[in-house]
Order: sequence, then structure tokens, then C-alpha cells
Amino acid sequence: MKETFDRLYDEYHTALFQFIFYMVRNRESAEDLVQEVYIRVLNAYESFEGKSSEKTWLYSIARHVAIDWLRKQSRRNKRFLFFDIKESENVLRDGDPLPEELVAKKESYRDLYTMMKRCSLDQQQVLVLRYIQSLSISETAQILSWTESKVKTTQHRAIKELRKWLDQQPGLEEELKDGTN
Repeated sequence: MKETFDRLYDEYHTALFQFIFYMVRNRESAEDLVQEVYIRVLNAYESFEGKSSEKTWLYSIARHVAIDWLRKQSRRNKRFLFFDIKESENVLRDGDPLPEELVAKKESYRDLYTMMKRCSLDQQQVLVLRYIQSLSISETAQILSWTESKVKTTQHRAIKELRKWLDQQPGLEEELKDGTN
């Protein structure tokens, strides 16, 4: 089991951390939650039936761990941190920045992340999995326990909402296309 665990950790740790980080927007919490994911993996690996890939199984566990954490935070009446760029900038001073964090520092991308905050939690999860984690529709559907059709519909609606908000921000769309600020 140690070899399997080491392989899973080496292969997926960074991607799982990034996925959870995008959900909770707090480095310390994301690190703790990744540890929780691997504790659950250790406890459940023997019952893994292989009906999905290890990758989608791990992401599914990570998603549930993050959602449980978010619900717990909500019950405690704490502030919801999903995609709160200003808060995350204060938290991320230690350690090496993630590549996506460097890009997010540009004002136009910060605006885009702020706009994503207006999307529903389902839409945000689909956008993160599809466009930030670069997962396929099939993998996203497995992780979210949805049909591929629901993923496509949710993705379409999220993009439609983002397009609507982009249209309200003159010049932002061109900045995002050019990568300039």
C-alpha cells in the first residue's frame, strides 16, 4: 500500500492542492484539506472498485472534503472565501506562488475571478475543473457525480453569465484576449 500511496501522492498532490485551493482560497486550509483527502484515500483504497479512474476518484474525494469544509465554515457564520482574490493575496505570502496565482495578479484576470464569484457554486466548480484543471467533460462529470449533459449545460450557463458580465466591462474582454493590462 505504501508504494501505491506514494505514487498517488507524487502524481496528484499538486493538482489536488490547486483544485482545493481554488475552492477554499486559503493556502493553510487547502494544505490541511489535502491531508484529509489522503487520509480518506488510505482508509478507502481497498474498497476502490476501479469503476472510474484513480484521478477522478481522487478529485471526487477532494471535492467532497472541500464542500464539507465550506459547509462547516458556513455553519459557523464565517465569511465564504471562494475566489476571494484580495483575501488570498494576504494569505499567500509564504511559499512559492502557483502559476495560476501569478496570472491572477493581473487586474483583468482578477476581475474575471471576481466575476466568477457571481456564478453558482456548481458553475464555479465546472469552470475550475474544465478550464483551470483542464479536465474533460467526462472526467468532470465523474468527479461531480453528474451526467455529461449536466456538465455541458452548467458550463454553457456559466460561460453565458461570464459573457454577460464581460459585456458590462468595456475593454476587459480585449485585455483578457491580449493578456495585457
